Amino acid sequence: MPEYITICEEAARQGGRVLLDWQGRINPREKGPKDLVSEADLASQRAIYDIICRAFPKHDFLGEEYDASMKQERASEFRWIVDPLDGTVNYVHKLPAFSVSVALERCGDVLAGVIYDPVAEECFTAERGKGAFLNGVKISVSDCKSLRNALAAASLSAGVSRDSEEIARFLDVLVNCQALRRLGSAALNLAYLATGRLDAYWATSVKTWDVAAGILLVQEAGGTISGLGGEPFDLDRPQFAAAATVALHSELISTLDMADSN
Repeated sequence: MPEYITICEEAARQGGRVLLDWQGRINPREKGPKDLVSEADLASQRAIYDIICRAFPKHDFLGEEYDASMKQERASEFRWIVDPLDGTVNYVHKLPAFSVSVALERCGDVLAGVIYDPVAEECFTAERGKGAFLNGVKISVSDCKSLRNALAAASLSAGVSRDSEEIARFLDVLVNCQALRRLGSAALNLAYLATGRLDAYWATSVKTWDVAAGILLVQEAGGTISGLGGEPFDLDRPQFAAAATVALHSELISTLDMADSN
């Protein structure tokens, strides 16, 4: 029986190869405001699904793109959670900040996860209890303890309005941190947090497949993650705050809470 992490990585790398192959000939179509999707999504997911299904045909599968030929109902305690293209708008515009995310969950716990950046050829991997790695080299979060010294990132919904809670949170963190980024890929945000390139990250508009692998990466790299109010993180309702250290996480939570109170 193949190891879970081996299949995660094989599937993510194959999905990445498909994305690069498609990038020069995609035919994007609008799915909603500021939200583009392409044939590349489905082609990448199909390649990933085929690898997983061959190795573990009885496992469940949850992918971002719906395909009736891919069984997605819950029938097993194991579930593969896949985002075949995280950072679609970046991808369509040929901005090199997109990735493939593949994770395996068992009864709510993510056991293995991989985020693969096919442009940079960076493969972030993690297994529960075994640490986090970038191209085989162990990684860890930064030691940043204060928001004023932190490089933070946020994910905002595609159709965000200027008077929304999301914008209020963004502005409150912006004026309290060293710098704030919106990179366009939730998976890469978490991978960068795990490797110390970012110090903090929060999101309220992402989906399970965007963050399943990245959450494990951050945890295994020594980071702290919770719901926005400090409650335990819920994979099926991924509104969360993540930070490199407990002290920074506490300050981030307090700052987000102040925005909600205003």
